[in-house]
Parts: sequence; structure tokens; C-alpha cells
Amino acid sequence: MTPSEFCRLYVIVRVFLTHGLDELIPKMRLTWPLRMWCRSLFWMRNKHPDKALGERLRLALQTLGPVWIKFGQMMSTRRDLFPPVIADQLALLQDQVAPFDGELARQHIEASMGGKLEQWFDDFDPQALASASIAQVHTAVLKSNGQEVVLKVIRPDIKPIIEADIRLMYRIAGWVPKLLPDGRRLRPREVVREYEKTLLDELNLLREAANTIQLRRNFDNSPMMYVPEVFSDYCHENVLVMERIFGISIADIDALEANGTNMKVLAERGVQIFFTQVFRDSFFHADMHPGNIFVSYATPENPQYIGIDCGIVGSLSKGDKRYLAENFIAFFNRDYRKVAELHVDSGWVPLDTNVEEFEFAIRTVCEPIFEKPLSEISFGHVLMNLFNTARRFNMEVQPQLVLLQKTLLYIEGLGRQLYPQLDLWTTAKPFLETWMRDQVGIPALARALKEKAPYWIEKLPELPELFYDSLRQHKELQNSIDKLNAQIGHRQEKQNQSRYLFGVGATLLIGATILLANHIPVWPVCLAGAGAVVWLIGWQKAA
Repeated sequence: MTPSEFCRLYVIVRVFLTHGLDELIPKMRLTWPLRMWCRSLFWMRNKHPDKALGERLRLALQTLGPVWIKFGQMMSTRRDLFPPVIADQLALLQDQVAPFDGELARQHIEASMGGKLEQWFDDFDPQALASASIAQVHTAVLKSNGQEVVLKVIRPDIKPIIEADIRLMYRIAGWVPKLLPDGRRLRPREVVREYEKTLLDELNLLREAANTIQLRRNFDNSPMMYVPEVFSDYCHENVLVMERIFGISIADIDALEANGTNMKVLAERGVQIFFTQVFRDSFFHADMHPGNIFVSYATPENPQYIGIDCGIVGSLSKGDKRYLAENFIAFFNRDYRKVAELHVDSGWVPLDTNVEEFEFAIRTVCEPIFEKPLSEISFGHVLMNLFNTARRFNMEVQPQLVLLQKTLLYIEGLGRQLYPQLDLWTTAKPFLETWMRDQVGIPALARALKEKAPYWIEKLPELPELFYDSLRQHKELQNSIDKLNAQIGHRQEKQNQSRYLFGVGATLLIGATILLANHIPVWPVCLAGAGAVVWLIGWQKAA
């Protein structure tokens, strides 16, 4: 561990101890050495004894920076895993992180745009509208058309902090395979690399602008979700200018109910949006925590989501989508044999896995869960139990699915918060079945023919020439093979002759040795000479 990494680790431990988070370590015999190590090595007291545990945890994560704030944002959506006193405090990390000075934000924006803000904007508000882990937002009005906009600016000097934490995470990831018996299966370095990519992508607001434009096009005129317009002419790597939206925060349940929002439809629509992005578009918003989601005031009986902050997006290959959809449907139908076979076919577990044993293990874990009403089953818990079961079968973590898993947990957490009776399984199953039929049926064949037809028509005049070239290449290849076989045969014949001559030479030398041992003159010298000559000929044959 380098000195800088050790210093960062010390800072992390110090922050946790000074906020009294050592009380999260269970008081049991197994954790006694860890608790004693923290007290004896660091000896730091809780400096916030008057604050509740949830508030201390939020302050600690906020102090440590964006990597930890992102972790807190994810935990805040899991109200089925954390009590309200913790989840409510962590929810403040979504858009209420302490802002940096507004005048400093103005300076950074002007430096990027190459002039005073007044050239392009009126009514710039130095007071931040919202502040998050990576950036903060200020309001203004476009001079050109009077459109109300928001200016998003990256926090100054944040990249070195992120890079320091990522280096430390890589270091810890290197320890995992050595410390845990099945640590290599977890592929910790690949997971950290994927997380690093998403964080660094968030630092480039031009990438976010492109993602937002793509997502807006995917949901153009959709009643399910609205994505604000981006004014790309004003965007730079650390500045994003987009339409200002007005809506109710998805976390403000009281305001949603006061507006007459149909909470059941809203919760189900969130699930539909997720599966639409993943399976229809293969382009999904992967940071859907409550700070990034609003609900339109209009049509509360037919609620429309408003999505912002598209810095993190994910996509899946056709193969991953297919296997994922089939896995979900097999789970919904409790077809554990199919789940086991899909894991083997996709390469998520080794090909030599015993499918019968894997199926039985999955059934053992999942059947007790499915005895509950579907509305009470947590998808997150099912995935966790399946993951723990698959460890015995050497299942590896799939880095390309990490973002999708995180987003699914977000969606489930939001859905349960909006409508506790949400039946995630029943909501998702019809969508997935329709998608699968569309992928393997006649419509899929017709669509594939339609997509490939222009290419085939373009190549059709070239077919005779391609056919002739193929025949010529086949003939040339056959001639090369014949020559190679002839060379191999000739080489084999020379090796056989060489082995024969070596044998004759060895026999002559052995005879010379026997004659010499019996004191017979002349002949040993002749035989030895003949043997040497035969060996020399054999060596030349082998060369």
C-alpha cells in the first residue's frame, strides 16, 4: 500500500470513528478483535454524541466525498433493508449535499464558456437550486428565447478525490481473493473498474448531454416519462445547460397524494419504464435515485415521470438481454430447471456444472420465498439468495450486469415506497413475455429480413464474383494442404531413416565395446568407426 493510499484509508477510518459509526459493528465474539483494534489503534471518540445514528452516517458519507455519497444514495432507496431513521437521513444525500459557493460556480461557468454569463443568460441565481455529490445546479433564463434553464456545473477539484478513493478500492479489491476463500469468483477488480468508469463518465457533462438527448428521443411523446431538452450549443465538459422542469419529487409522498396522484399506477409505471429502457431500447438510466426523478403536476390520474441527471447510463448486449429476460420469466413461472440451464448456457456458471444439483439448490432457496404473497417478495432478497446459492457452483460476478442490478434495486425501493402493495413480478411478467414473443416469433423474423434486405440487395450483384473467389480460394487452400502433407510425409520418411541409422550405429558401437572387453584386436576400432560414420549419416538425415 502506497503512502497516499494508507493516508486515505486512515482518513476513512477516522471519519467513521469520529462520527461514532463503530457502533454499527455487531457486539459479538467474532467482532471483538475488530472493535478492540479500532479503539486501541485509533483511540478516537465520537464527536457527535448528540446526533442520531442516521444523521451521523449521512454526515460521515458526505464528508468522505462523492464515492461514498453515491453509496449512501443507493442505500437510501432500500427502505425494506434499513429503518426509517437511517433511510430518511440518507435520502438527503440525493440532492441536498452542502453546496459550494455560487460565485465560484459562476467563475467556473464563465471560464468554460469564454465570457461573462450576461452574454447568454439573464437572472443567474448564485444560490444553488440543488446540490449533489458530483455537481450542483443554478437557475437562469436564456437571452435568446426567454426559456427558463438550469446550469449544472461540476464541483471544483473533485477529480483527485475520486481518483484517490478508486485507487484505494483497487487496492482492497486486490486483497479480496487472498482474504476470502471464493474472493476470486467475485471478480472485485472488474467490479471496481466498472464503478470507476461510471464515476469518471459523470465528470464529463458532454457525455451526460448526449445521454439525455438519446433518452429524450427514446421517450418522445411518451405518456410514461418526460426528459428535459438540452441546449447543446451552451454545453461544455464541466457545464450543462438544459430546460428547467417543474414537478414533485418522487420522494415527497405527501405532495404526490395532495396532488391526487394515482400511486398504484405511478409505482407500476416506474417498473414499466425500467423494463422498456432495458429490453426495448437497451439504453437505461442507471442512476434512478429519488433525487433524479420527479412527477409532473399534470394528469395525476395518469402520472408522468420526469427524469434528469443522465450521467450514468447502461446497456446490454442482445445475448445478455435474451438470457436475462428468460431468467426473469423462468423465475416468475418457478421453472428452476430453466434457470439452472440458462446460467450454464450464458456462461455465468462453468459448463461442467451439474444442472440437477444446481436446480435443486435454487429450488431449496426460492420455494420458501414464493410461499409468501408476491406483493411481499423483495426482488433484491431473491437475487441475494440466488447469488449466495450460486457461490457453491463457482458463479462469477458479471460486471456488465452490476449497473442493471443496482438500477433494479432502485426501482424496487421506489416502488415499495410509493405503493407498498406493488407486485413487481406481476407487473413485469406480461412485459417480458410480450418482449420474448416479439424476439422469437414471426414478427422478429420479418423485422430481421427487413433490416438485412438492403445489405443483401447491395451484395447481390457481387455474388457471382464472390462465388468464383471462394472456389479459387478453396483450390489454393487445397493445394497448400497437399504441399504441406507432402512436406510432412517427406519429413517423416527422413526421420524414420535417421532413427534406423541411429539404431545401426548404436548396435555397432555396442559390438565394438563387447569386442574390446574381450581383448579382440582390430575389430573394435573398425566397428566403432563404422558406428560413428552411420551416426553421422543419421544426423545429416535428421537435419
